[in-house]
Amino acid sequence: MQQFDRISIAEISKKDMLMILEALEYTGKNTDIDSFIELKNSIIKELSSLAEASEEEFVNYLKD
Repeated sequence: MQQFDRISIAEISKKDMLMILEALEYTGKNTDIDSFIELKNSIIKELSSLAEASEEEFVNYLKD
Protein backbone atom coordinates (compact mmCIF):
# COMPACT_ATOMS: atom_id res chain seq x y z
CA MET A 1 0.00 0.00 0.00
CA GLN A 2 1.28 3.43 -0.90
CA GLN A 3 1.69 5.82 2.03
CA PHE A 4 0.59 9.45 2.03
CA ASP A 5 1.64 12.33 4.25
CA ARG A 6 -1.09 14.58 2.90
CA ILE A 7 -4.40 13.94 1.18
CA SER A 8 -6.13 16.31 -1.23
CA ILE A 9 -9.86 16.47 -1.84
CA ALA A 10 -10.49 17.06 -5.52
CA GLU A 11 -14.27 17.34 -5.37
CA ILE A 12 -16.78 17.21 -2.54
CA SER A 13 -20.28 18.66 -2.37
CA LYS A 14 -21.01 21.76 -0.33
CA LYS A 15 -23.46 19.74 1.75
CA ASP A 16 -20.87 17.08 2.58
CA MET A 17 -18.20 19.64 3.47
CA LEU A 18 -20.60 21.47 5.76
CA MET A 19 -21.51 18.16 7.41
CA ILE A 20 -17.83 17.36 8.00
CA LEU A 21 -17.20 20.79 9.52
CA GLU A 22 -20.28 20.55 11.75
CA ALA A 23 -19.27 17.05 12.86
CA LEU A 24 -15.80 18.30 13.82
CA GLU A 25 -17.37 21.18 15.77
CA TYR A 26 -19.84 18.88 17.55
CA THR A 27 -17.19 16.31 18.41
CA GLY A 28 -14.78 18.93 19.67
CA LYS A 29 -17.37 20.52 21.94
CA ASN A 30 -18.70 17.23 23.29
CA THR A 31 -15.35 15.54 23.94
CA ASP A 32 -13.30 18.58 24.99
CA ILE A 33 -10.64 17.52 22.46
CA ASP A 34 -9.39 20.78 20.98
CA SER A 35 -7.77 19.14 17.96
CA PHE A 36 -11.23 18.61 16.38
CA ILE A 37 -11.99 22.34 16.60
CA GLU A 38 -8.49 23.19 15.39
CA LEU A 39 -8.90 20.90 12.38
CA LYS A 40 -12.29 22.45 11.54
CA ASN A 41 -10.81 25.94 11.78
CA SER A 42 -7.82 24.94 9.66
CA ILE A 43 -10.06 23.51 6.92
CA ILE A 44 -12.23 26.64 6.89
CA LYS A 45 -9.17 28.89 6.79
CA GLU A 46 -7.61 27.00 3.88
CA LEU A 47 -10.80 26.72 1.82
CA SER A 48 -11.82 30.33 2.36
CA SER A 49 -8.36 31.41 1.24
CA LEU A 50 -8.69 29.35 -1.92
CA ALA A 51 -12.13 30.85 -2.54
CA GLU A 52 -10.75 34.36 -1.92
CA ALA A 53 -13.45 34.97 0.68
CA SER A 54 -13.58 35.62 4.38
CA GLU A 55 -14.09 32.61 6.61
CA GLU A 56 -17.60 33.83 7.47
CA GLU A 57 -18.48 34.30 3.79
CA PHE A 58 -17.24 30.81 3.00
CA VAL A 59 -19.25 29.15 5.77
CA ASN A 60 -22.36 31.06 4.67
CA TYR A 61 -21.71 29.90 1.09
CA LEU A 62 -21.68 26.29 2.29
CA LYS A 63 -24.97 26.83 4.10
CA ASP A 64 -26.74 28.23 0.98
